[in-house]
Amino acid sequence: MFVRVDFNVPLRDGKVSETHRIEAALPTLRRVSAQAKKTIVASHLGRPGGKRLTESSLAPVRDILSRLLATPVLLAPDCIGVEVEALVHDPRQPGVILLENLRFHRGEEDNDPDFAQALASLAEVYVNDAFGTAHRAHASTAGMVKFFREKGAGFLFKKEVDYLSRLLSAPERPLVALLGGAKVSDKIGVLRNLIPKVDGLLIGGALAYTFLKAKGISVGKSLVEEDHVPLAAELIAQAERLEVPLLLPVDHVTAQGVQGDQGPVIVEDSIPLDRMGLDIGPKTVIQFTQEVGKAKMVLWNGPLGMFEVERFSHGTRAVALALTRGNAISIIAGGDTVAAAHEAGVEERISHLSTGGGATLEFLEGKKLPGVAALEGPD
Repeated sequence: MFVRVDFNVPLRDGKVSETHRIEAALPTLRRVSAQAKKTIVASHLGRPGGKRLTESSLAPVRDILSRLLATPVLLAPDCIGVEVEALVHDPRQPGVILLENLRFHRGEEDNDPDFAQALASLAEVYVNDAFGTAHRAHASTAGMVKFFREKGAGFLFKKEVDYLSRLLSAPERPLVALLGGAKVSDKIGVLRNLIPKVDGLLIGGALAYTFLKAKGISVGKSLVEEDHVPLAAELIAQAERLEVPLLLPVDHVTAQGVQGDQGPVIVEDSIPLDRMGLDIGPKTVIQFTQEVGKAKMVLWNGPLGMFEVERFSHGTRAVALALTRGNAISIIAGGDTVAAAHEAGVEERISHLSTGGGATLEFLEGKKLPGVAALEGPD
């Protein structure tokens, strides 16, 4: 069986520094390994641009995967070619073979038909468990799938689609969306698609300052996407027309700069010209956690402040804890938000930690993802 996973993990000093994505694929890999004579595992890592780069090798991933599966894992010298085919068909080789980085070949990102067919020739069954790449029409996520009569989604992929589909089409009510992070531009489609569907929208993080400026409120030196202020005004108007509560911070933890020697100062309403907002304030924390507490389903994407700095992490941590106090179905999306849940020690109590990144955002925009469409296509 050929299993496409998303092992695009961070490396530090040549070693995997965060293993969540590898661990998330283990249920699928264990099931496949129990059923198949050979499990062919494929992933990309980084952006080598079609070049064979030592620092983009999946060798460090092989070491972690072998330990977690408690079985030998062979790292193939490439992902296609005569030597790889020989390893796959050699009964003396381990049952789990990890192909080398797919993006060492330009054919992966170009969705080249010949490259796709070469990958498909390695197995008779295709399983996609890499939801994080489902928004890319690449050879390993879309192009090769048409060569298989037997194909399907892995456990992680299916869980992602099930949770996000339920949120969009049949959510528990009240449904609250909590959006943070830095840029309105990253979440335009998500905001437009979610506003008609949610019962409340909470906006924090640097994202909030573009919205506050659209309301004519001074935000000092806070991060603002000036060219998206008119769009923020449109989204505020859309929420008002649909009578969807849109909550913005009413107070802020501010400083003259991230590295300033002076302690943070809490301000309400307008932020002085010489200061910048770096976290939501205590009144906003109470307001946001109360709204989260009343919800039956919550989507959270984007931290509410510069959470990686301790003194600006309180708002993000407080909301993370609030998600676990009730019985709401909680969905956390985005690498920084998942990291914030980990820092708050609540990740085990979240209903679903999405590994999707850009794929999750595009799904929430209502787009049909190429990786999903490929699995749904005709045999």
